[in-house]
Amino acid sequence: MLDFKPVGDSQITLTELMIPSYSNFGGKIHGGIILSLMDKVAYVCAAKHSDGYAITASIDMVNFLAPVEVGELVSLMASVNYVGKTSMIIGIRVVSENLKTQVLKHTNTSYFTMVAIGDDNKPKQVPGLILTSQDDIRRFSQAMDRKQLKDTYKKEEAMLKKVYDRDSFLEVLQNERCQISL
Repeated sequence: MLDFKPVGDSQITLTELMIPSYSNFGGKIHGGIILSLMDKVAYVCAAKHSDGYAITASIDMVNFLAPVEVGELVSLMASVNYVGKTSMIIGIRVVSENLKTQVLKHTNTSYFTMVAIGDDNKPKQVPGLILTSQDDIRRFSQAMDRKQLKDTYKKEEAMLKKVYDRDSFLEVLQNERCQISL
């Protein structure tokens, strides 16, 4: 395993035609299909960077920006944006193309945290990143910010769970659009 790898060594694009069996009741491509493809491209990107197996630890911020239509060509572009000791944050951009009109739409953005797994089925260390462009530096820095926000949310969730007192919330809820029936 190399100590460091350039971001470009593991960047990947997966392209697939959206067929009718992928559609939901509204005639658009089901979000679950897109999420499944995102997981697949995140895995391949992480596996290339870590030289082995990787698992999905979390999916942060999936934004559905525009619907995908049956017959469109969807391309998912994945890149390692950040690495920790055993984890990698994979940034994914999804673009659909109408093959008749050649119109491109940015449909989804997401960030997957993947953990490299060794032959012993335990997390293994991943190579560091060699940042070779301003985009690489920006993405790494933004991933650090997202990671810090995620850590803050975890601390706030733990605090809210510890402090919960039903009676203290009843007063606050009186001004909300709910009925209390105990």
